Amino acid sequence: MTYQEQVWAGEFGREWTNRNSPTLDSYSRNYGVSRVKMNEEFLSGQPVDGVLEVGCNQGSQLVFLQKYLKLKHLYGIDIMPYAVNLAKLLTANINIIGASALDIPFKDGYFDLVFTSGTLIHFHEDDLPRAMAEIYRCSRRFIWGFEYYSEKRQEINNYRGQANFIWKEDFCRRYMELFPDLRLVREKKYTYQDGSGNVDQMFLLEKG
Repeated sequence: MTYQEQVWAGEFGREWTNRNSPTLDSYSRNYGVSRVKMNEEFLSGQPVDGVLEVGCNQGSQLVFLQKYLKLKHLYGIDIMPYAVNLAKLLTANINIIGASALDIPFKDGYFDLVFTSGTLIHFHEDDLPRAMAEIYRCSRRFIWGFEYYSEKRQEINNYRGQANFIWKEDFCRRYMELFPDLRLVREKKYTYQDGSGNVDQMFLLEKG
């Protein structure tokens, strides 16, 4: 288990989970658009049957997909036992498993779509390519992401007292550099409404 995974699996991750329950209102407040609208813009009309979220925490994003886009055969994995147990209580007909993004326990091409939402940002440069390779391996067709964005990779220093813990970059570009057969279907940047200038990026890639 990496240092970052150890932090998430412990008390820090438990406290973060208790503090952060994503809601539809939180997206509208942060970006001026709801997560449901984001999801519809990127996934409506796409042939998706079988979805895995890597780093699902308590399963909120999977619930949004289930409730509003009516997607089925939903799975989530997370490194944090507390979050996995909580997700199992808060979701229905969604399969939640304790596992690492560095060793996803599914066969090659098992899912139509594999996605992350604020998960890749926690992988050290030494581990990020492996996590992306696992996501790529398990996806039959689509890779979807919503992550902190920066044109160049940079660390966010002293994140709640943690160093060497969180980064931002152009994760869409990184995927396409690692796997040249990926085709960009859609990409959009969302600027925070708080005046900070921070930007998050959503992207959808398709295997060629």
